Amino acid sequence: MREEMARREAAELLRGHRKPRSPHGWGLLVALWLLAFYEPVVTEGHLRRKNLEFIFIRFSAWEFEGCDKLWAGLVTTLCQNIRQHFGALPLSVFHVLGSRPRFASGFSQREWILKKGRCLQLWGLLLVLAVGIAILLVALLVPGIKDHHALKVVGSAVASLSGSSLVLGALSILKNFLVSEKKKIERLTNSDRFAGQLGFMSKIRGEVEVLVDFLAFMEVFERRRLRVVLEITSLDLCYPEKVAGVFNAMATLLSDANAPFIFVLAVDPSVIVPCLEQTGCMKGLADNGYLYLNRAVTLPFSIPEMGARSRLRSVEAAIQTREDLMYRIIAGNVAKTRGAGAAPAARPGWKEVDSEAVPWIHEAFRCLHDGSDVLCRYLPENGANVRRIVNTVPITLRLLLHRAAGAAGGGEVAEILCPRAAAAWVVLADRWPGRLSWTLQCLEDAGHAPASPGFFGKSLWSIFQEHAGELSALRQPLGKVLSLDADAELFQDFLARDFPFSAAEARRLLGVTVNLDHSIRHQMGLLRALGRI
Repeated sequence: MREEMARREAAELLRGHRKPRSPHGWGLLVALWLLAFYEPVVTEGHLRRKNLEFIFIRFSAWEFEGCDKLWAGLVTTLCQNIRQHFGALPLSVFHVLGSRPRFASGFSQREWILKKGRCLQLWGLLLVLAVGIAILLVALLVPGIKDHHALKVVGSAVASLSGSSLVLGALSILKNFLVSEKKKIERLTNSDRFAGQLGFMSKIRGEVEVLVDFLAFMEVFERRRLRVVLEITSLDLCYPEKVAGVFNAMATLLSDANAPFIFVLAVDPSVIVPCLEQTGCMKGLADNGYLYLNRAVTLPFSIPEMGARSRLRSVEAAIQTREDLMYRIIAGNVAKTRGAGAAPAARPGWKEVDSEAVPWIHEAFRCLHDGSDVLCRYLPENGANVRRIVNTVPITLRLLLHRAAGAAGGGEVAEILCPRAAAAWVVLADRWPGRLSWTLQCLEDAGHAPASPGFFGKSLWSIFQEHAGELSALRQPLGKVLSLDADAELFQDFLARDFPFSAAEARRLLGVTVNLDHSIRHQMGLLRALGRI
């Protein structure tokens, strides 16, 4: 959108049109003069303008989750950002003196028409004020007239009445300058009578209409079209009632056909649809949340399936967030080695494990980011899941090395898996938490019984196959858990062909698995125990 903005701006300048202006610096004085004494006109030339400016506003619904009315947070965010973009003074003056542009009659190219009525009012007030002051000065200073008390009263009354009108206008501008639209709406929502205010929505609507009129005025002033783009995120983290409230606020803002608003709604429909269906906004739509979304969204865009290159870029972006931490550890280790000298032999602690873990973490990240490695085929498309994997791999490797160091300090021999295998285990736990938890629970239950020779050499896939029928019988109570899993065929390819973890390796890795909800496994163990009664 920014590129389109720049392209259209350059094209308009090449056509010989006048350069756009902004309400800052000298442009602020021009804008205030036009606000006070001129009325904007939408001409044919303005309608043909192709250049535009997008005003981007980000609204994270989660930040306003604690509000009684989430949609009020949306409106206050809109008002606050527009106020910050154009400045508080032009908006305050527009509240008192501004007017919405009117359409030109015919093909006139005049964009500004003098407000003759306001000019006459102002000159009349100034004239009356001057006359009143003159009468008052004559009554006070001219000899022989000083004793006429009535003349003093008339002069002071005329001056006071005319001056008070000017002072009231200035005070109104000052009030709007000090009390923003955001504060006005917050004051209404915090009122004890908020629940019973039937005219509350009309007041909110009035504030929004002033903003729309102000934006229309600034379009003519800046010589370009203006569009306010509201990016709404984190809505799928809120309660159902708050979700419905945001949709109602969007409908209120878009009710005007000429409203300069564009909403970019970044949500997961599988989460939003049940929220909408739980609220009362679905009456008359056969309780179909997808039908409601189809009517509310005018340009649906579903993110297509992520390709291999996009996944690798997502992994690279997530890995870069860990670079500072790892280089800080390396620099600290170098400084410690140069300054401290040789340390006495002791059981290695967390600092020593960190220094050993850095090359392991680098190797694991290299495997995740290597397009030729089969592991990248199983990476998730969701950026949040990718970041979870990238954040979990260093912790898992440090825990593995710490356990190995502890076993070596205790005289035991511990086998350490390679970084690639540890990264693959983290991916397995993230992509298939339900099926992996079931396999680990079956492995744990089998460990309580006398183990047959070679049991811990069996692969996890063979253990899953042995108990797949029992899992199928528990599909109803475990439906929500199993819905977290990715493609079942990919799970088979992962464990049966590409990463055939053994039962012994799984037992060793279970103690350092931090990205798997162990309550899922406990629930499965309880269901298995109840099934044997």
